[in-house]
Amino acid sequence: MSVDSQILLQSDTNELEIVEFCIDEGVQQNFFGVNVAKVREIIRRPELTSAVSSPPAVAGMMCLRDKVIPVLDLARILEKYPEKEADRIVVLEFNQVKVGVLVNSVSRIYRLSWERVERPNRICESAYITSLVKMEDRIILILDFERIIAELSESSAMQAVDSQVLEEYQVTERRVLVADDSNFIRASICSNLRNAGYSVEEAVDGEDAWHIIDRKLAAGAFDIDVLITDIEMPKMDGLHLTSRIRKDGRLANLPIFIFSSLASEDNVRKWQSLGANGILTKPDLPRLVQIIGELFSDQPEMQEVA
Repeated sequence: MSVDSQILLQSDTNELEIVEFCIDEGVQQNFFGVNVAKVREIIRRPELTSAVSSPPAVAGMMCLRDKVIPVLDLARILEKYPEKEADRIVVLEFNQVKVGVLVNSVSRIYRLSWERVERPNRICESAYITSLVKMEDRIILILDFERIIAELSESSAMQAVDSQVLEEYQVTERRVLVADDSNFIRASICSNLRNAGYSVEEAVDGEDAWHIIDRKLAAGAFDIDVLITDIEMPKMDGLHLTSRIRKDGRLANLPIFIFSSLASEDNVRKWQSLGANGILTKPDLPRLVQIIGELFSDQPEMQEVA
């Protein structure tokens, strides 16, 4: 099964497509989802090769189109106990990483509005769940694969900003609004920005960010100097948030930086018409801090970044 990841990711639709898959524990079926934009293909499980000194969560390695990629045992990561051995692999690619994920079955692709995507409540809250979708007969949990991969691979983790960069672009009296639904990633971004001297406000999704902006405007107390936004967020995604801001004349000069694991060359070309000042790919946090520092240093070469 191949997946066309170019169906959506168009400007200002506030829609996404998710691939639903299952870890079957017999008495209980666990339904999970991932943005189709991260999915390259879905295949039957081939013979896997053991990887020397790999973490227990890595089931093995496989060769796919002349490239060797790791295959993750998702059930083990999520502490599930499938009744049968997983025989499907969902191949993901994001943050310049390609990886296979073992699952028991793949159901279908759903197209829906981000407004239907909710943040998890305390009952189903987990470090690896960013959001959920309520269907008629089940709940699909959207997994934070960025965090899963980051915990397994240091090179894929959000890197701390070098102290020299922090000192070079040290600022005060500048306020940054950070919108990201991943608690893990948002905390990394915000802690590094605070270390660089910024005042930072946090939004858990695009709708939350818009409400923060709207309240400040209504009170005549707008003090945000720059917005950093993810793309994949419940209620309102980063593309719709960016478009909405740019349609408001009061916010015409607000710098916006999109910081997303989906920032491939193709997607950057699609998003440039939205009017963001820069589009950067996770997990290059040092580059993000540098660019914002240069923006506030009034360096002309930072007028557009891709």
